[in-house]
Amino acid sequence: MTQENREATEGLLRFIEASPTAFHAVDEIAKRLSEAGFCRLNESEEWELDPGGRYFVTRNQSSVIAFALPPEETGARSFLLSASHTDSPTYKLKSEAEAEAFGKYVKLNVEGYGGMVAPSWFDRPLSVAGRAVVKDGGTISARLVKIDRDLVLIPNVAVHMNRTINNGYNYNPAVDLMPLFSSKEHKGALKHLLADELGCAEEDILSADLFLYNRTKPTIWGAGEEFYSAPRIDNLQCAYTTLMGFLDAAVSGECAAVPVYCSFDNEETGSATKQGAASEFLHDTLRRIADRLGLSLPVSLASSFLVSADNGHARHPNHPELSDPMNAPHMNEGVVIKSNAAQKYTTDAVSAAIFGEICRRAGVPTQVFANRSDMAGGGTLGSIANTHVALTTVDIGLAQLAMHSCYETGGTADTKHMIDAMKAYYRAKITFTADGVCTLG
Repeated sequence: MTQENREATEGLLRFIEASPTAFHAVDEIAKRLSEAGFCRLNESEEWELDPGGRYFVTRNQSSVIAFALPPEETGARSFLLSASHTDSPTYKLKSEAEAEAFGKYVKLNVEGYGGMVAPSWFDRPLSVAGRAVVKDGGTISARLVKIDRDLVLIPNVAVHMNRTINNGYNYNPAVDLMPLFSSKEHKGALKHLLADELGCAEEDILSADLFLYNRTKPTIWGAGEEFYSAPRIDNLQCAYTTLMGFLDAAVSGECAAVPVYCSFDNEETGSATKQGAASEFLHDTLRRIADRLGLSLPVSLASSFLVSADNGHARHPNHPELSDPMNAPHMNEGVVIKSNAAQKYTTDAVSAAIFGEICRRAGVPTQVFANRSDMAGGGTLGSIANTHVALTTVDIGLAQLAMHSCYETGGTADTKHMIDAMKAYYRAKITFTADGVCTLG
């Protein structure tokens, strides 16, 4: 592994460790944006946007959009956008979470969020993170919370009691996936732990959005340190790499268009929330920018481009039969351009050619991905966002193994590949001169 690849991978792993939930991911992104000179905006206020200014706005504390306005003399009249997502499959605690088990133990009552690989959650240290809503006099505020110690575990059933466990097992989420929290005498401890973390009285905690998170540390491994494993690679790797490319170009001022960075919550559950890609969050933000620049938003969007970034499946070393034989990527071999006939991925010939050429000029390798024709694949942000903000879009990602496991695996060369691709993308000058015709500067 080269030093550059190590630095890029270790930077990603630090970002992942700081981001156990979508709330924490947005908080970490906001910190990095603020450090780079971006000013936080409030959706409930009118925006005063200055030429050359850098701004970001969050919604629900779990989605974020950042942008940089050009100096007036540049005359930028289009947008270059990227979209990723902040959420990953996990388990959410119910409002009344502590449940006794035959008068001896206390379990946490949870329900699944997204389509996870359930067996990966067993027999490993877990804890609880998210946000809690706290009252302080007449103020009610949502505050992030993370219990930073091994707290719960979901115990497997011994093979002696389930002799068919290795022959395939249908896990019941209401029975098998309840984490063990404490012995009976500590019932009620969860709210006490939260209050300690928040520095408030238990009675001042009004409600909470809490999730399990995997405490297993990220690691770099392999004979040549070719691989790394961590929680939430899907999709924090794309959230991180697109942010790094965006910041590099936006801070330098070397953007021919208005650069926009987006990372949305709730992709894993369909995006149909006020903070998801199916909301008007992106449309309304772009409209405010266009109004400030004196642009017609429909005209600007017709000349704009979106990179929808969400990881893809690497060919599995033990199961090559699960991949299309000619359209399956590998880890460490570059950015993946994803396509689907049913348009679950929005990539078409035009968007693939434009983004592929940007990568070629930047010296970034690319690969292609399509599902086997007899296997349904998952969708992602591009097609959803396009129903509200229609523009030329390519779906990309990086190749990984064990997607939706609570501990996933990627290649240590690929984070830098994506960062380099996004640096070049945000500096590109894409001009559409006719339907299906563009120049690339």
